[in-house]
Amino acid sequence: MISEKLQDAINEQINRELYSGYLYLSMAAYFDSMNLPGFASFMKVQLEEERFHTMKFYDFVNERGGRVVLKKIAQPPVDFDSPVEVFELSLKHEQSVTKMINELMDLAIAENDHAAKSFLNWYVDEQVEEENTMNGIVNKLKMVGGKGHGMLMMDNELATRTFTPPNEN
Repeated sequence: MISEKLQDAINEQINRELYSGYLYLSMAAYFDSMNLPGFASFMKVQLEEERFHTMKFYDFVNERGGRVVLKKIAQPPVDFDSPVEVFELSLKHEQSVTKMINELMDLAIAENDHAAKSFLNWYVDEQVEEENTMNGIVNKLKMVGGKGHGMLMMDNELATRTFTPPNEN
C-alpha cells in the first residue's frame, strides 16, 4: 500500500510529466512552423516518451492501491527565438525533472518504501540519458551556429529518432 504523502507526490509528478509532453508538443509545433520536420519529429518522440513516463507512474499508483488524481496542466511557451533556445530550454527542463525525480526518491527513502525506491531507480537512470541527449544536441547546434547546412544535416539526423518503449522484464 502506498502512503498518502507518496501518492500525492506521484500525482504531482504525473501532472509534471503531462506538462513535459505538452511542452514538447509545443516545441514540435514551433519546428513544424519553421519547416524543420526532423526537429519536429524529435520533439514528437519526446512527447511519446513523456506519455510513457506518465503511464508508468499512473500504473504504479494503482498497483500500490492508491488513486490517481489528475490536475490542470499549465500552458507551455509557444514562441521561441531559435532552435538553439528550444534545446537549451529542453535541457533546463530535463534538469528540473531530474530534481523532481530526486525529490521523489528522497521521499521514498524517508518513508522506507522499498517498492517505490526500486520503481524510481528507473527514472533516475532515465534522467541521466535525457539530460545527456539534450546537452549533446545543444552542443551540436552551437557548433553549427544554429543555421545553414549544419541545421539541415541536424534536421535529417533528428528525423531518424523513433520511440520504442523499453523492455521491462
